Amino acid sequence: MDFDVNQLIKHTETWLPVVLEYGANLTLAFATLAIGWWLISTITGRVGVLLGKRSVDKTLQKFVGNLVSTALKIMLVISVASMIGIQTTSFVAALGAAGLAIGLALQGSLSNFAGGVLILLFRPFKVGDTVEVQGVYGTVESILIFHTVILSTDNKRIVVPNGSISNGIITNYSSEALRKVVFDVGVDYTANLGIARQVLLELSKDPRVLKDPAPVVVVSTLGDSAITVSLRIWALNTDYWDLMFMFNEKARDALGQQGIGIPFPQRVITVINTPPLP
Repeated sequence: MDFDVNQLIKHTETWLPVVLEYGANLTLAFATLAIGWWLISTITGRVGVLLGKRSVDKTLQKFVGNLVSTALKIMLVISVASMIGIQTTSFVAALGAAGLAIGLALQGSLSNFAGGVLILLFRPFKVGDTVEVQGVYGTVESILIFHTVILSTDNKRIVVPNGSISNGIITNYSSEALRKVVFDVGVDYTANLGIARQVLLELSKDPRVLKDPAPVVVVSTLGDSAITVSLRIWALNTDYWDLMFMFNEKARDALGQQGIGIPFPQRVITVINTPPLP
């Protein structure tokens, strides 16, 4: 019995320091994991609140929150593994190599992703705006992380990659409340420009036309077969096309009643009779 006790004491003296050391490391690691997990949840929530206060799109809020949470949790797990003696150098290297390979394979998709983040963050347009991007004209139906969906005027659903949108010219026709309407009409060179100006100003006496800035009529160009007279007014953005269509419909008859014609393109051809060569 004494031998067994002595043996037990001897073995205890051998493995007890190891148990205490690893037990302390395990306890510290689990405590770090629990506290870190809680801190990550708190930080992710704060990031979502901060983005919400800055009126960032909800799609981007959710994506950024998930991205921050995943990145911090991976870092936390690697740190905890290192605390309990697991070699993480090779794991980190493998993770970096995998990330590089995935990045090269998804280079185009990552470009679209970065473009989507920029669009959702800086908001050059929003859902419902009428825009022109990459030669596509229509109303924005939805803005996603990798692409934007635009509904054309003839009801076609067009999907445009966000990478090309963010790197190109964006024309937003809905961003401003007011819009300038420029209506050009060609009149004969023999026409009385004063009368033509008065006719167009009469057409601009529409309740949808703003009085300030006041409508103006100018001679914009002297063309090959006509003088271009330009009516320039300001109106609400929503009234732009209605006014343009109205001017197109009424200008011909109003000018015709005053004896002012709208000439069609003409070309003068001179024929020279050259005697045949001997």
